[in-house]
Amino acid sequence: MSIQWYPGHMHKARKQMIELLPRIDVLVEILDARLPHSSQNPVIAEAAGDKPVIKLLSKDDLADPELTARWQAHFEQDSNTRTLAVDLRFPGKLKSLIPELCRKLAPNKAEQNRTINVLVAGIPNVGKSTFINTMAGRPATKTGNEPAVTKAQQQINLPDGVILFDSPGMLWPKLEHDNTGFRLAATSAIKNTVIDFEDLGEYLAEFLMAHYPAGLQERYSLKQLPKDTHGLLSAICTRRGGMKANQVDFYKAGEILISDFRAGRLGRITLESPEVIGAELEEIAAERARKAALEAEKEAQKALKKAGKRHT
Repeated sequence: MSIQWYPGHMHKARKQMIELLPRIDVLVEILDARLPHSSQNPVIAEAAGDKPVIKLLSKDDLADPELTARWQAHFEQDSNTRTLAVDLRFPGKLKSLIPELCRKLAPNKAEQNRTINVLVAGIPNVGKSTFINTMAGRPATKTGNEPAVTKAQQQINLPDGVILFDSPGMLWPKLEHDNTGFRLAATSAIKNTVIDFEDLGEYLAEFLMAHYPAGLQERYSLKQLPKDTHGLLSAICTRRGGMKANQVDFYKAGEILISDFRAGRLGRITLESPEVIGAELEEIAAERARKAALEAEKEAQKALKKAGKRHT
């Protein structure tokens, strides 16, 4: 199953962001610490070019701390990138730290006491509105547990010479790897109405059995893990009232598992590592090359047909 979600307002948001970017000095990209790569929007990276970036890994309280540290080190190999891992419910010194980092990343404007324009970007339901409200010190934008709550661009003037430009949560037109769609759906960056919870439950069950078995055993009172994902989902149904006419309702079991994951009831979990993403990027590159070769072959055949017609 391939999961895709790109409603019309996201296309509009993309156009607005591209128009605004020439005025922007620093980009604050809010990521989900449970999927630091998959929650990066390649459209934003491509449009921003070499602008300095602060990558804010939100929902740090739900993520595997060891993998969070590895992702921060991975991102900061780029000298133009800084990272912060935070739980936005308890932002601490974030309100003073962000302007300080923005000045360091835009030193020319800071030295001249000129306004620093900062674009806050991110995928849906990653905590962007919560971040904006924290920085503004007031409810400047709506927040919610469903994606696509913010649908319009807005500007927040801070008293310390920094202007924040907020924009709606935005995905991109095509998710090139199936795992990206599954990860985004698992963390509720994609609306539940386009998700098949049975398929997503199978994906998440397989991953958790391989990487975080202890959390499953504790949550569902399992002395040992079942042999396969169907066995796990069956056990979840039995223990959490998901049976339907004495039959295992795998859709309901998927919903229960995903709800427990989203709420952090299975422990602190990260769905990807730099090494796994490296392998997936190689797969994407190979698929692009395959499609390009097919397209080149089609064009060559068309050229041969045209040449043949000219000689007849």
